[in-house]
Amino acid sequence: MNREQIVRKSVLDDHESLLETILDCADEVVASWDDEATTERRHVVEPFENTLVDRDITGRLPALLAGAVDALGEELPAEPVAAPPYLTITSVGPVLRATLADARLVMTIRVFAIERDPTRYVRGATTPSEALAVALKSR
Repeated sequence: MNREQIVRKSVLDDHESLLETILDCADEVVASWDDEATTERRHVVEPFENTLVDRDITGRLPALLAGAVDALGEELPAEPVAAPPYLTITSVGPVLRATLADARLVMTIRVFAIERDPTRYVRGATTPSEALAVALKSR
């Protein structure tokens, strides 16, 4: 297994129910739209972030990030918090970042997708495995 696969396995094994709850939060946001899509970013990010906070999800995401780093046998230079640079809520979903010794770990939980021409936001992945994207980027 490569390092990205190690992280994916660890996160899916240890945090599947948390990922499922994040998917449920995305469903709640989509249910508030007038249609199956929206052209307004503000109808995605703010309601999604509020739903995550209301369900105490953002407070649990730093532990998910720390566990992913531990799975690689690495250490974070500081305790991660539920705020940038460790956690950002974007128009596709939560993005978690950690600086490692030789790379930058970036995990995106892709619960929304952006379609082009015309630009609109739609519901993305529907399972934890589909939603979790892991990348290790050179520093």
